[in-house]
Amino acid sequence: MSMDWLIERFAAAPERLAFIHEGREVSYGAVVANVNAFRARAASAGVTRGQTVVVLGDYSPEVFCTMLALAQLGAIVIPLTRQSVIEESVALGVSGCDWYIEFDTAGRGFSIGYRNLASDNALLAEFRQRGTPGLVLFSSGSTGKPKGILHDFNQVAEKFRKQRAPVVAIPFLMIDHFGGINTILAITASLGTVVTVADRAVANICSAIERYKVELLPATPSFLTLLMASGLYAEYDLSSLKRITYGTEVMPQSTLDRVRAAFPGVNLQQTYGLSEVGVLRSQSRDDGSLWVRIGGEGFQTRIVDNVLWIKSDYAMVGYLNAPSEFDADGWFNTQDQVEVDGDYFRILGRVTDMINVGGQKVYPAEVESVILDLDNVQDVAVFGEKHALLGQIVVAKIVLEQPEPVDSVKKRVRQACLAQLNSFKVPAKVVLAEGVLHSARQKKVRRE
Repeated sequence: MSMDWLIERFAAAPERLAFIHEGREVSYGAVVANVNAFRARAASAGVTRGQTVVVLGDYSPEVFCTMLALAQLGAIVIPLTRQSVIEESVALGVSGCDWYIEFDTAGRGFSIGYRNLASDNALLAEFRQRGTPGLVLFSSGSTGKPKGILHDFNQVAEKFRKQRAPVVAIPFLMIDHFGGINTILAITASLGTVVTVADRAVANICSAIERYKVELLPATPSFLTLLMASGLYAEYDLSSLKRITYGTEVMPQSTLDRVRAAFPGVNLQQTYGLSEVGVLRSQSRDDGSLWVRIGGEGFQTRIVDNVLWIKSDYAMVGYLNAPSEFDADGWFNTQDQVEVDGDYFRILGRVTDMINVGGQKVYPAEVESVILDLDNVQDVAVFGEKHALLGQIVVAKIVLEQPEPVDSVKKRVRQACLAQLNSFKVPAKVVLAEGVLHSARQKKVRRE
């Protein structure tokens, strides 16, 4: 198993448009030429099979081609961005680094240097015996120490060997995120067009959709919440959109309702995946529903104590710096609490995000959905705070559209939540904030 089939597919359609990067068009023929040139340059520098190679950059045709070229050489690729969720020194301390490739901010030119930063990692040593290219990604560490996740790069790509209909799409998640790698491989393996946007601000995404007639927008609920709050969807021509997918965190029902109203002819699809097991195929019950059916070829699911477990043919090789979290039969505990209705699941939230108020469970997204429906609320993050008697209390951090006295906001939040939720779910504390409540990966940050 190798990725030669992917390069051959590109070569068979040389005139098709592969990338639009900052207005620059790159064909699949040019992609193949770049892969060959970069492979020759890396080999000439001395890169050999099994060596660890950091690639610092974001989405660009050249960054993508470099990663494919390194895979052809059998290297272990470690993509990092300048906005990575982990300090570079921490990442390299886990993975080691034989070679370091750094792209300029335009994503075109790069330098390559020998680092010789050794790692005595046992899993890497064992993996090198396979002789296949590797891919190392890092978790955000939001629930503890960041974990280095090792994948067989060929196996990650293999999921996309079956060619699907091409689309014009924006790869929303970053290239050091499994979802970002998954998106760019899905688009290119189907000979679609990747439209890159360096600054993923709402206005820039909307402008790119309008200018390049983007058909697919894979986003996060946090981004879609900002899109709805900004009103910018009405200021741009977004009629080219055929599908909006959302994942990586729980979608508030109120945000989904707003997106559905704003894009009545667009298919809204919830996605589900984890860096450890890959991205599953999914089908939402309907455009306005948070119930989703997940699985597909190579994936199995089961529920244990209301928690989703997954068995995957595309699972990681293992963690570089943590024990395996797969059981003896290859099942992975996602830590996601779910409800079940026949073949459909509703994701309630990560066990680690759950708030325990006197023994009662509170899922942040449920409370956030109610608050987001209030006037003058741009965004909200709900989380737990330690309490001597109750264990935890519910805290709501709110970003307003216009200034408003905090007492007024607290009163409106309490009234709305009491009308729709059990009393223990009502925020005991409301904090007003400025700025954004999400990370560089456009995921909600739920903490003080």
